[in-house]
Amino acid sequence: MTTTNQSLQTWVDSVARMTQPDQIHWCTGSDQENRQLIDLMLGTGDLIELNQDTHPNCYLHRSSPSDVARVEHLTFVCTSDKEDAGPNNHWMAPADAHAKVDALFEGAMKGRTMYVIPYCMGPIESPLSRCGVEITDSPYVVANMRLMTRMGAPALARIEREGTFVKGLHSIGELDPEKRYIMHFPEELTIKSIGSGYGGNALLGKKCHALRIASHQARSEGWLAEHMLILGLESPEGETHYVAAAFPSACGKTNLAMLIPPEGYEGWKVYTVGDDICWMRRGEDGRLWAINPEAGFFGVAPGTGPNTNPTALAMLDRDAIFTNVAVTADNQPWWEGKSDDETPAKDWQGRDYDPANGPSAHPNSRFTVSIKRCPSYSDQAEAPQGVPISAIIFGGRRESLVPLVFEAKDWEHGVLVGASMASETTAAATGKVGIVRRDSMAMKPFCGYNYADYFAHWLSFGEQAEGLPKIFHVNWFRKDDDGKFMWPGFGDNLRVLEWIIDRCKGSVDATETAIGYLPTDNGINRDGLEIDQAEMDALLKVDQKGYAAEMDSIGDYLDGFGDRMPAAMHEQLEKVRSEL
Repeated sequence: MTTTNQSLQTWVDSVARMTQPDQIHWCTGSDQENRQLIDLMLGTGDLIELNQDTHPNCYLHRSSPSDVARVEHLTFVCTSDKEDAGPNNHWMAPADAHAKVDALFEGAMKGRTMYVIPYCMGPIESPLSRCGVEITDSPYVVANMRLMTRMGAPALARIEREGTFVKGLHSIGELDPEKRYIMHFPEELTIKSIGSGYGGNALLGKKCHALRIASHQARSEGWLAEHMLILGLESPEGETHYVAAAFPSACGKTNLAMLIPPEGYEGWKVYTVGDDICWMRRGEDGRLWAINPEAGFFGVAPGTGPNTNPTALAMLDRDAIFTNVAVTADNQPWWEGKSDDETPAKDWQGRDYDPANGPSAHPNSRFTVSIKRCPSYSDQAEAPQGVPISAIIFGGRRESLVPLVFEAKDWEHGVLVGASMASETTAAATGKVGIVRRDSMAMKPFCGYNYADYFAHWLSFGEQAEGLPKIFHVNWFRKDDDGKFMWPGFGDNLRVLEWIIDRCKGSVDATETAIGYLPTDNGINRDGLEIDQAEMDALLKVDQKGYAAEMDSIGDYLDGFGDRMPAAMHEQLEKVRSEL
């Protein structure tokens, strides 16, 4: 397969001259092609066949111990003007970045096959979708991109119709951390990644394209590319509302996207449209309409179990790729939190399991699986027009201060709420775990341009406020004085979502406070919960003194972005301060 798009063909030819592969393969996305790639990787040891009786068509990949997570300190946004990248990104001048990384690409594919992967982020026929082409020397990347995107011939046909695409060049290189870079050139719609085979660094359609490059595209084209799940919530009366929600990695996004209604909520249904990325565009009716640009899940395995996310667990017994999980004696995938009935025999590095070596599965071990395997999958994930968003929810992992839920007073206040959210760091990124850091809209590692300009872009939607979703903030992670979680979470989070939807409908009252609107005493249904009014009051308490200090911290954070920070952000902050 070749292409009629001359610029694509010219680029592929130039990459081949630089990287010097033994052969070039244009990916079609066919079942036969996938089978050949699986067999190839089984032969090289890049994949290990799992128990085909219990997990048909499931395979395990073990990555280098030095290549197990995103490397934010080696991830660059390369814009002509350093200020356009902003203090939220590592910056390098485009010419310097190209020179540095191209030197590593010289001859990098000798002895390897160069795979050309045309892909579409979003439904093939959706006007909200955008296409890309990833060139890689990793068959593991091809197999994962087939699950994560609409990959192959249909995507190439759209590229040839439209003539535009994001260029992504990837090589595993030498897997040397000293020769590892993930470079983004937003002005050129180009990505170059070398030295890593880890998903977030190598599956270029995911964070690199769908967030860093797409956020830049979205700003110039008037839409939003966000690190958000999309779920549909249908009431017993048959009314469905869709919400988009932003949480930093490992803070319950996938669990919420696949939420199972708790006891007492019979008749309610939850539909999963997406668990990680959301592209939103304003429709003619003034509402925000959203698509999930991905076609699969690249989920964190540890903690996914029968008590936390049985929906996710149910889709992982066939047609999945696992990365850095452990295996049982009979070669089934295993990770901490999966099952009490099984025990690991080999850890994620292939060693005999020894607790002295740490967890059996890497804390950031992953599964890749098609979204259509999800029991709560909604066919609205393929709707070309997307789904209308009723509410946008921000959240993070905060042990104190932040109430269970509150509603922003208006769109501008909601932008401040999203900008000021903070959470504890997790194993999804290299570095220390458990440090609280501010992570605006859960986009800090992923916004492809200056955060101050990003907030201004969000604020611009408020110029025509009618039809826009209401904005909320949630915190499932409040702890009491004994260090125990105060809210049960998981399925019971539907109780909070019910209040949020009722607020969107205007069917329940709320209590106005300095930080926003909170539920009234009986606003959240507690039937069947062992939470009394005093405990609920504690969950919804607004700590005036604590929030005054929080506003000072947020003010310092906003000041860190300099003169580009919109005045409206400081005005919103002062409003909250004065009301406190």
